[in-house]
Amino acid sequence: MRAVSWNVNGLRACVGKGFEESFRALDADLFALQETKLQEGQIELDLPGYHQYWNYAKKKGYSGTAVFARNEPLDVHCGIGIEEHDQEGRVITLEYPAYYFVTCYTPNSQDGLKRLDYRMRWEDDFLSYLSALDRKKPVILCGDLNVAHKEIDLKNPKTNRKNAGFTDEERGKMTQLLEAGFTDTFRYFYPELEGVYSWWSYRFRAREKNAGWRIDYFITSKRIDEKLMGAKIHTEVFGSDHCPVELEAEI
Repeated sequence: MRAVSWNVNGLRACVGKGFEESFRALDADLFALQETKLQEGQIELDLPGYHQYWNYAKKKGYSGTAVFARNEPLDVHCGIGIEEHDQEGRVITLEYPAYYFVTCYTPNSQDGLKRLDYRMRWEDDFLSYLSALDRKKPVILCGDLNVAHKEIDLKNPKTNRKNAGFTDEERGKMTQLLEAGFTDTFRYFYPELEGVYSWWSYRFRAREKNAGWRIDYFITSKRIDEKLMGAKIHTEVFGSDHCPVELEAEI
């Protein structure tokens, strides 16, 4: 099973920058998107051989997720069952016989950390949601989790210490997630690899300079570690300020 996750930062814009060509080239069994910025009916993608599942934010042009799946799941669920969190189209869960596949676009704490308190509530509630799934069968979580966990995960850790995405609070919540029985699959394969990122600011020619952050993840239930076959970050793929990330597993 090959899965790909990509924050497209506006799917309509990304389609104009070669999304469909990249989609075909990546050839995933499960392809998850975050930050689609769509409402229902605003785009039609012709993706032969895939089932399409969408979760839209109530606010127009904001957030949103999608999953394209070769194999039809047993069940599909949008949100995490808490109204405060389920207005922004951030989570889709597909249930398969052997696992749950979850895509997530984690709320950004925003400039000045205006939304950090909300982000902390989200983190606690989302971990409870994942843990409940994990008690039933293994979980494969992917998405833009809006946090660089360790200093190795961004180019300039010292100057970003108190900025959204690299606060002690956000990093601590990622640590809690992993300690709850989950694996950061990229670090499972590449525990000390530096200089590989999944997001770059559009400002200051950041991508050209590789001044980036690794904030896009595949996180899996630790008990399936032996089924993990490989992880990639596709820095060669353009079309968004993020690049796709990939997981291959025998499950």
